[in-house]
Amino acid sequence: MKNAYTITLLCLLICTSFLSSQNLAVYVSDAANFNSGPYQIAKFDESGTYEGALIRVEDGLVWPQDIIFLDSEEAVLISNLGAAGIISKHNWSSGDLIENFAEGLGGPTRMKIGPDGLLYVLQWSNTNNKVLRYNLNGTFVDEFTSVGVAQSIGIDWDSNGDLYVSSYGGSSIRKFDGTTGDDLGLFISSGIQGPTNIWFEADGSLIVLNYNSGIVKRFDDTGTFIEDLVTGVNGCEGFDFFPNGDILIGVGSDGSVRRYDSNFNFIENFVDPGILLTPNAIVIRDDIPLSVPEKKINTVFVTPTIGNEFVINNSATQDYEALAIYNATGEFIEHIDLKETTLWNASKYAEGIYFIVATEGNIKATQKIMIKKK
Repeated sequence: MKNAYTITLLCLLICTSFLSSQNLAVYVSDAANFNSGPYQIAKFDESGTYEGALIRVEDGLVWPQDIIFLDSEEAVLISNLGAAGIISKHNWSSGDLIENFAEGLGGPTRMKIGPDGLLYVLQWSNTNNKVLRYNLNGTFVDEFTSVGVAQSIGIDWDSNGDLYVSSYGGSSIRKFDGTTGDDLGLFISSGIQGPTNIWFEADGSLIVLNYNSGIVKRFDDTGTFIEDLVTGVNGCEGFDFFPNGDILIGVGSDGSVRRYDSNFNFIENFVDPGILLTPNAIVIRDDIPLSVPEKKINTVFVTPTIGNEFVINNSATQDYEALAIYNATGEFIEHIDLKETTLWNASKYAEGIYFIVATEGNIKATQKIMIKKK
């Protein structure tokens, strides 16, 4: 009869599947140097570790602005402010271009699926700058709003279903009838400086990110200023919420993504400066593992393959800066900086199967190990 150790070893040798993580992932559009790139849709795990670029320039990005995932098609839409005015459609795990969802728009910026299930698209530079609507299959529906909003870049609906659109250049927010698209006038016409993203809170208050002044402001449901919530976030654009209510905000002045609690108290830099240049859209959702080919190597990252102290193999890791450690359920547990150590002590972790993952561009290499206490 085989003992437990032998059975576990056999499982290690024959198991070939890396169980997918059920954690959250954070996708960030990086507008980089605006009209000159380099652009990417970057992916981070829920702790802020960079996992690579889902979509790059070679996949069709031209000044990306917003991100919409289409779960039913396993696809993602990206609005591109570049000259061609394209909303591109990509495979959601590989980033490969599927097709152009829409073409010839006047600098598409923010996109949002509305209460009617249609995709609403803002335009930065069209001759009339009206809000466009599309079916999710890419069929054009109409120019929804009766008037345009110049350099429009923020959109949301209030609890009555009326539509609000921010104008960056006009430093204003305009209100529309949510059913007919009729213009209901300026909701906010002063006190904001280069507004980008906007959203309504449960009590009807409106939050406005001010790109130029670097202030996040709150207004009541009549458009009256209430208070400044966050200061010092020049170039603020892009936001989303974690399930616990924490907020991520992109900050273009230093390329960081900052995390705040639900009361807008600063927690941490979720993404430190240096990885992104101009984060301008953020989506938090269930993780979709990047579809990248495994790099074939003749050596392993660490030796031995079973134990609780592992020596890092320099010849196998010389092309990488770091190793990521995951448990058998795909949960990230540790990051190893290869510049700082040649030995990994895993004695603090429970016995079982683990995975060592190294990423270089769009290439991922994995080694399976087993932590076994002496």
